[in-house]
Amino acid sequence: MSQFSDKTHELTVGQLSERSGAAVSALHFYESKGLISSRRTTGNQRRYPRDALRRVAFVRAAQRVGIPLATIREALAELPEERTPDRDDWARLSHVWRKELDERIKQLGRLRDHLTDCIGCGCLSLETCVLSNPEDAFGRQMAGSRLMPVRYKDAD
Repeated sequence: MSQFSDKTHELTVGQLSERSGAAVSALHFYESKGLISSRRTTGNQRRYPRDALRRVAFVRAAQRVGIPLATIREALAELPEERTPDRDDWARLSHVWRKELDERIKQLGRLRDHLTDCIGCGCLSLETCVLSNPEDAFGRQMAGSRLMPVRYKDAD
C-alpha cells in the first residue's frame, strides 16, 4: 500500500507550508533534496502525505542546531521504508550530532580567541596566522609559498 493511497489525508503545498511554518520555496527545496516527497495530481499539483509535517519539523529542528542538509538526508534515508522519524530516532541521531556540534563549538572558540591576535598582527602570515594557517598546516604539506606572486609588466 502506497504512502499516498489515502488521498483524504494529503496536504497541498500551501497547507503544508501553513502548518509547518516553512515557506513554500523551502518545501520545494526540501523535496528537490530528497528530504520530503509528494505525488502529483492529474492537474500536476503536489500532494504531501500528512507525515510530511513531522519530516519537515525534523529537518527544521536539525537545521536550527547547524546540521547540514546532506547529513539530515543521510539520516532520513537510513530509516526503514522512509519512515517518519520518531522520538527514538531523534534521540539516537542527536547523540551522534552532539559530538559534531561539540567539535564545531570548540573550533569556533579557538577562532574567536585568536581573532584579535590576527587583526592585531596585521600581517596574516601564513607561518603564524591561526586563521589562515591553523596549526601550521601549510608547513606540514611542503616547503614553499602557497600563493602565486603578483607579476607586474615592466614599464617601457
